[in-house]
Amino acid sequence: MKRVSIKDVAKEAGVSASTVSYVLNSTPTESISPETARRVMDAVKKLGYIPNLNARSLSSRRSNMIGVLIPQTEPGKELMFSNPFYGELLSSIEYTARQHGYHLLLSGTKEDQDYLSIAQNRGVDGIIIVGTYPGENLNALKQLGVPIVLVDSYVKDEAFHTIGIEDREGARMATRYLIEKGHRQIAFVSGSIRENGVNIKRYQGYCDAMQSAGLSVDEQSIYSGTVDYDYGITAAKEYVARGKKQTAAFVSADVISMGLIKGLQQNHVRVPEDLSIVSFDDVYLARMANPALTTVHQDIGEKGKQAVQLILDAAGFKEHRHTECILPLSLVERESVREWRNQP
Repeated sequence: MKRVSIKDVAKEAGVSASTVSYVLNSTPTESISPETARRVMDAVKKLGYIPNLNARSLSSRRSNMIGVLIPQTEPGKELMFSNPFYGELLSSIEYTARQHGYHLLLSGTKEDQDYLSIAQNRGVDGIIIVGTYPGENLNALKQLGVPIVLVDSYVKDEAFHTIGIEDREGARMATRYLIEKGHRQIAFVSGSIRENGVNIKRYQGYCDAMQSAGLSVDEQSIYSGTVDYDYGITAAKEYVARGKKQTAAFVSADVISMGLIKGLQQNHVRVPEDLSIVSFDDVYLARMANPALTTVHQDIGEKGKQAVQLILDAAGFKEHRHTECILPLSLVERESVREWRNQP
């Protein structure tokens, strides 16, 4: 079938092509009457006209596209698909963008891949980058001249807008909760602990709470791997191999916790009877785990919504205005923790 053009719509409505363009783009003009606008829209509906977004972006110099980059910080892992956190975040970003007439271009990137080439090739109006670290790749993006929002990043650079949470405080909250329940031997289970990353902030919060309670942190209590379900199963095997010395664990992500519970069950370790677990994120699946996870809640949907809003707000200013947004945290009590009274 031949693609319906703007000239076809103009002919059907009995108006000029420029008039059709004015109506479709809501261009302010006093010369177009409500009746004319109605005829144009009736013609659009009758002919099934679909605007050419490429042509529109060329004329307006806007693509109505927001790029979302998720760096591959852990080689070989399909983070976008194996961690429900990303699904919830991306769903919120996509929905909010669509409500404002924008679409997403989603890209996973290798850790050493050039962000600039991806963004330039796509011609986006703004970029959201999730969980990145400081580096030259970010510095190169400054020359694009579009708003850039970093989500869950501890990059300190006012060229970028940021949105995140107080990871260290959330971890302190979780570990303190276990201590208040009587636990003294508490493990820390996490993805890779890297400088300027989310996991090291959560490790620091764990250490803060332990030290404040006069408890020591030893190497045998630290389990570090990747942020995925499979590593949770691996960590459970390590816990058994190390002699099951801890009675509780603070786990840095719900997806790890779910794998940990499965691995513990396979090794005849009960949760919470033998090992209590407090997790982090409160993804939707956390309440479906068996037992349901006690976890630090962050509003993942609001994080995605605010990230898009920062892009839209920044696009309205010619001069850059750095914005930093920190969302609140809370602890959700469910079934994965028991009080421990058998220790001295």
